[in-house]
Amino acid sequence: MLTQSFADAVVEAEKIVADAPHVRSEQDLREGYDYLAGSIQAALRLAWAYERDFPYFVQSTGPYNKMGLDNPDALYFHAYLRDDAEYVVTGTRGSTTDLSFQVLDGDYSPVDVPDSLTAFDDRALRIDDDGTFELRFGPKAAGPNYFPLGKGAAMLVVREVYSDWANERRGVIRIRRADLAGAAPPVPPADQAATRYRVAGKILLSRLRTFLKFPEWFYLRLPVNTMTEPRRTPGGLSTQFSSAGHYDLDDDQVMVVTVPALPASDAPYQGIQLGSMWYLSLDYINHQTSLSADQARVDPDGKFRFVISERDPGLVNWLERTGHRRGYVQIRWQRLARDLTADEGPQVDVLHIDDLPRLLPFHEQSRVSGQEWAARIAARQDAVAARMLG
Repeated sequence: MLTQSFADAVVEAEKIVADAPHVRSEQDLREGYDYLAGSIQAALRLAWAYERDFPYFVQSTGPYNKMGLDNPDALYFHAYLRDDAEYVVTGTRGSTTDLSFQVLDGDYSPVDVPDSLTAFDDRALRIDDDGTFELRFGPKAAGPNYFPLGKGAAMLVVREVYSDWANERRGVIRIRRADLAGAAPPVPPADQAATRYRVAGKILLSRLRTFLKFPEWFYLRLPVNTMTEPRRTPGGLSTQFSSAGHYDLDDDQVMVVTVPALPASDAPYQGIQLGSMWYLSLDYINHQTSLSADQARVDPDGKFRFVISERDPGLVNWLERTGHRRGYVQIRWQRLARDLTADEGPQVDVLHIDDLPRLLPFHEQSRVSGQEWAARIAARQDAVAARMLG
């Protein structure tokens, strides 16, 4: 049976979800099965997109097939590469806050994070006045807009990162192998479909196992209800720092994360998000579970104060837990012009929700009405819809 290998992988994947160590409630399991459905879609798409001679960009993750604590402010794309070929990437720069490129020497696995062989943002490019650009990746760098493919290069990852969801617009990007323009791929072998179903099954199982391991590597060994100092993101971009933590809160408790609002000249992108124990972003379309610098309100003393809670505190920088007693919190700074210091990282306080008016220095200025809150959520819904169709 052609699809049997994939069907067997789905059965094994369901067991991985059901036996996940963090599952404690019906909500945990329900979200796990939603994660499984998105992962099945992604595995099939990625197996059929594995083409290194006639590559094209595919969306790596999105609202309905999440993975790897995906950033709600980002669109992720990737294409597969050979390390001995030359590739031409052309496009038009959109108005997003950041556009970055990263070459990896493989894919994520349950035991390893792939090495970043090359990582840069569009400041390293020559872009024409109309926003168009052309860059090349190959084994021998030669001239401007040419970037090396190191030994083992296997994947090109592109990120477009939004800060102002309502007004920033995505660009256009394409890829081709330089020496095969105008050619066509050969007729596939008769057994190609069976091979791809087997590959899809392997992708599915690796995806689930890998990102259940990630929290243990980067989060769960930290003390609960704390966040790290700013640090370079493991396996991430050269101009990105992050601060990570995990929380465990009663419904009457809140976590207040206070962090300086850095000037755009130092950190054009700054954002915070919550994630579930499945290492996925929470619903960022219909709930405010993330905030970029453009979406958040800065207090008069130049600091953001984010309030993570289950109950509505009536504050504009509320991050909704959406029923998740436990979860992850991460702050990212991107397109940095310099390294960040410990003093520029977050301060974390856990308190009773009733103590917020007494302990938040600008509590009254941060209040928001129910009507204003509904308008914020409607704006998120509209912006994500426009982004997905852009």
